Amino acid sequence: MEFAYTSLQDVVLIRPRVFGDERGFFMETWQERKFAEAGIRARFVQDNHSRSRRGVLRGLHYQLPRPQGKLVRVTSGAVYDVAVDLRRASPTFGRAAGFRLDAERHEMLWVPEGFAHGFLVLSEAADVLYKVTDFWSPDSEHTLHWNDPAVEVDWPIPEEEVIVNDKDRDGQSLDRCPKFP
Repeated sequence: MEFAYTSLQDVVLIRPRVFGDERGFFMETWQERKFAEAGIRARFVQDNHSRSRRGVLRGLHYQLPRPQGKLVRVTSGAVYDVAVDLRRASPTFGRAAGFRLDAERHEMLWVPEGFAHGFLVLSEAADVLYKVTDFWSPDSEHTLHWNDPAVEVDWPIPEEEVIVNDKDRDGQSLDRCPKFP
């Protein structure tokens, strides 16, 4: 596996080795030793799978006080995956970074605790699988507004084509949302 450190401190783009032939392909998506050697020491407690159609935006979600780290990958289709650093003590606090994740390239994104996370579906449909380091806690859930100008996410689909639910539409701005130390 190749671990590429991104412009956001502690967010890592992971490129697994894919072994393919006429039958299909094989790849490791999680290997504790390799991840630990790259500085990712995660204990996963839950796997999630979401399917969405083109234009659906899910996020920007996070949990506080029960934060979740997420290992995100796309198994069909393509998404624009976004992480926003909400750790006040971080040198990249308040900054966002976006990554195209798709089923063809097999890349994964490690989004550690302390970040808001979301994605926008670019293909006709997409299946997104992600492992999390803590259980879902409705009392800890928060939403950073997906289009807060202070965060400056350059979403690749025009705003009028983006489909969000009420929770995501009503997300808080960066200046008002709860933050990590």
